[in-house]
Amino acid sequence: MNIRKILVSQPKPQSDKSPYYDIEKKYEVELDFRPFIRVEGLSSKEFRQQKISLPDYTAVIFTSKGAVDHFFRLSEEMRYQVPDTLKYFCSSESIALYLQKYTLYRKRKIFHGPTGKFDDLIPVLQKHHKENYLFVVSDVNKDNLAGLEKSKLRYTRAVMYRTVPNEFSNDDFNYDMLLFFSPEGIKALLKNFPDFQQGDVRIGCFGAVTAKAVKDAGLRLDMEAPTVKAPSITAALDQYLAEVNGAPAATEET
Repeated sequence: MNIRKILVSQPKPQSDKSPYYDIEKKYEVELDFRPFIRVEGLSSKEFRQQKISLPDYTAVIFTSKGAVDHFFRLSEEMRYQVPDTLKYFCSSESIALYLQKYTLYRKRKIFHGPTGKFDDLIPVLQKHHKENYLFVVSDVNKDNLAGLEKSKLRYTRAVMYRTVPNEFSNDDFNYDMLLFFSPEGIKALLKNFPDFQQGDVRIGCFGAVTAKAVKDAGLRLDMEAPTVKAPSITAALDQYLAEVNGAPAATEET
């Protein structure tokens, strides 16, 4: 069965040059961008229930741009004046650069891992082992704790935002393929549709953790990224549609 309508469980790309649009045109498919989950920030009252005193920490760990936003939002709401001496450790360079939205970028106080993987950030953290780290996370984030525990660094996990399922109805849920990017997306699918039967619906995902969540839910995983030949979800989708729908006919140049 050919694939005609695909749900991409992410926000719509802001750039018209997104590879998704090339795929849409190339294979004459319809892509619908609708996240299964959304992020909500904790209120200052909710955060205080964790009994975390922000002035006690000398450094902050970020693994997403959302974590950066919510840290500075809560700091403002709680009237915590972020000191110039505070150090920031980011899992990727893009997150480190994003900090320029809130603070002056100086290499002596902003650090990032070499690859974007959290485990590769830990050696950077260990070079600053005297710091007292605040690790900003969401309510469902339990990853990376094993590496931190082994490092024996002083850190506190601070939940500053939560993930909430978006609601769908049976009337507007008619897709040939679903693309997922997190285990929370799988949970949201099953919460919205507890009687979901996969049948001919294809499921693709990005990341090993998400792939495991698909299989643990008893669903069939038809497409997975990254792979050696498909390092991105769009590359994997391009290859998969070529296999299922057939390679598009070459157009003659005029």
